[in-house]
Amino acid sequence: MTKMRAASLSFRSFRRKISSPLTSQRTFSSRNVKTLWKTFNQSLSAFVMNLLGLVAGGLVAFYFGLFSKEPWIILLYPAILSSRGVIGGLLCGRLSTGLHLGVIYPKFVGNTRRFYSLIQALIVLAFLSAFFTSLVAFLFTYVLWGVSPAAFTSILFFVVATMALSILLVSPLTIGISFLSFKTGLDPDVVLYPIQSSTADVLVTFCYVSVLTLFFSYGFLGWMVILAICFVFALLAIYSMVKNFSDLSFAKTLREAFFVIVLVSLIVNVTGSFLGQIRRIIGNVPEIYVVYPALNSTIGDLGAVVGSTATTKLALGTLDSSFLSIKGHVAEITGSWAASVIMFSAFSVFAVVVQGGVPPFFSTYLLSLLLLTNVIAAFCMILISYAVGIITFQKGLDPDNFVIPIESSLADTMTTLALLIALTLIG
Repeated sequence: MTKMRAASLSFRSFRRKISSPLTSQRTFSSRNVKTLWKTFNQSLSAFVMNLLGLVAGGLVAFYFGLFSKEPWIILLYPAILSSRGVIGGLLCGRLSTGLHLGVIYPKFVGNTRRFYSLIQALIVLAFLSAFFTSLVAFLFTYVLWGVSPAAFTSILFFVVATMALSILLVSPLTIGISFLSFKTGLDPDVVLYPIQSSTADVLVTFCYVSVLTLFFSYGFLGWMVILAICFVFALLAIYSMVKNFSDLSFAKTLREAFFVIVLVSLIVNVTGSFLGQIRRIIGNVPEIYVVYPALNSTIGDLGAVVGSTATTKLALGTLDSSFLSIKGHVAEITGSWAASVIMFSAFSVFAVVVQGGVPPFFSTYLLSLLLLTNVIAAFCMILISYAVGIITFQKGLDPDNFVIPIESSLADTMTTLALLIALTLIG
């Protein structure tokens, strides 16, 4: 009897050993499908906000004459969007991870020291970003188009004023969205940056157009208003620096993000050069300008979802810090990419409907152009976003200070370059 019981136990143990991998595989597969579907649903819901990017594009198309007054104005536009994206990306990444880890509370008043230190660090970084973006933009325009050295003053004040206004409008909105999403059970890693980036594109475009209008339409009075905005912004940056000089978290954020700012200042002006090349190819085709900010936002959102979910997994210890671990991140990648494809298709339809009177063949052409752009840009950004997260984590750095800021600025460049390649291939 004892032998029979032992044999029975041995058989059940053997059966568990055989069935365990299969059961585990089924469970893993089921979990992956569930994660994919959840990521797709939340990504698509968030990416829908990128339709607001059509509003930003509409502003560019409507004020195209204003953008054509100086050659550097069109170059500054993607540079400002990307620079603001770096600041917004850093804020989104730190908020998402901080909320998950419990080091930031979902409330404005009575929050942690880390939260308030982060906000003040962003003010300093935004001012530094505006300065370096202006400097590199001037050097680009001086070399490419031979603009006068006197133009540096206008470029500097335009960028600083636009950045100041955007910080005032966009940052409180971003923080509020992160708190609300966390409280309602949504994943800030998935929904925060997509909603923030599309809203920011509209607001930043509005701020840039407002600054341009002040300068070109209101003469001396407009110039004084721009100077006042820049002066107040500079004072806030200096105050934040002095107040938090001995704060280790503040210093760490500035130290790690400063490198990103310098890098992005170089990258974003390359984007402006690509946009100038696209303008020479297509001329004044409003449909392309209407969808352009939305395309940038969606690819940036895709990279942000992939990168932000990966950095949270790394922080929680549920993802290995190796490139091969991307296999364990396929569900998030596939779900967010599928959502981006749907949005690119929607953009082509909306652009045609908004403009009206477009020949049928152009609708098919625009759809093909945007889908090819998506494939090229999405493939590059998924790899870049994941790689930045893994490398910075391996080096002992905070990935949230690098992933979204770098990928958001590169997303604008990669999307613009992908659009240029697609235009060249399709004709």
